[in-house]
Amino acid sequence: MKTTPFTEKHIVLGAKMAEFAGFNMPISYTGINDEHLAVRKNVGVFDVSHMGEFIIKGPHALDLIQRVTSNDASKLTNGKIQYSCLPNSNGGIIDDLLVYCVEENNVYMLVVNAGNIDKDWSWIVSQNSNGAEIHNTSSKTALLAVQGPQATKVIQALTEMDILNLKYYTFVKGKFAGIDNVLISATGYTGAGGVEIYFEDKDKDADIIWNAIFKSGESFGIKPVGLGARDTLRLEMGFCLYGNDIDDSTSPIEAGLGWITKFTKQFTSREIFENQKNNGVTKRLAGFEMIDKGIARHDYEITDNEGSVIGKVTSGTQSPSLGKAIGMGYVAIKEASLGNEIYINIRNNKLKAKVVKMPFE
Repeated sequence: MKTTPFTEKHIVLGAKMAEFAGFNMPISYTGINDEHLAVRKNVGVFDVSHMGEFIIKGPHALDLIQRVTSNDASKLTNGKIQYSCLPNSNGGIIDDLLVYCVEENNVYMLVVNAGNIDKDWSWIVSQNSNGAEIHNTSSKTALLAVQGPQATKVIQALTEMDILNLKYYTFVKGKFAGIDNVLISATGYTGAGGVEIYFEDKDKDADIIWNAIFKSGESFGIKPVGLGARDTLRLEMGFCLYGNDIDDSTSPIEAGLGWITKFTKQFTSREIFENQKNNGVTKRLAGFEMIDKGIARHDYEITDNEGSVIGKVTSGTQSPSLGKAIGMGYVAIKEASLGNEIYINIRNNKLKAKVVKMPFE
């Protein structure tokens, strides 16, 4: 398995480790519920160095990004970030990603999911017909997500960059914890606020940055957090997880991501998505909460009252913050209206649930 610059720290801290996207990653330290609530109430640190980063440069960089992504990257200016997806040629999603505008019309960074690095890279290379300069910097880049309501205070103490007033989906780059050229962005996958910290000289700087963050966060009760709580946190917000809620066979229109699908430009599968927007889809990703006692899991069948299958669960958990079982799944469009009662087939028991809005409340 691959490792990150922080793998040994996780092991020393007693983390439960497991393979994820080919990496040896921490799933939990003190327990998923404990870590989840630490992020919601205070501050937690995730090692997400397994994520992928691509740099696209030159006068043709924006053109390439526009053709391979669904959102309109021409709207980005220096220091801005955009959520988008890479559509395949059949109306599905190769990956969801972030597009960072480092230098308008010239330098961009794409941040992709760990399990899709090779697939995404191959696709972008195959579409690079105009000679944009592209670099896969994934193996050189370390990434920590510091999340929670106290996160920006912890990070501000380590830099002169203005982190406290950093607007959502923007970034700054400068000196952090004495290290130059650190990129700090106001993004995240938890809905709890906070930042993500990127740096490249990971062999030299990883210990310095990790230790500085945890020392700064001592008075705030900072904790290391594993991928287990990252999943429960994102699910409470209704954020999609690639491979569960979106994949090569689902479209952004079906997934409720029409807002990142812009028809002001040409891009892969535009015609398919535009047709879906105009004429409707047969299924859509819906949030639900359990009425009967039980926890929905990935791939469980969703049925109507008569037992006819109307969909499939993509994600489900017992919400640590809300104290109830929640989930997401693709449901036949006529069954997907808010408040509609549906049933989850859990170990051959038909358990009642209802469709609710997301984020979950």
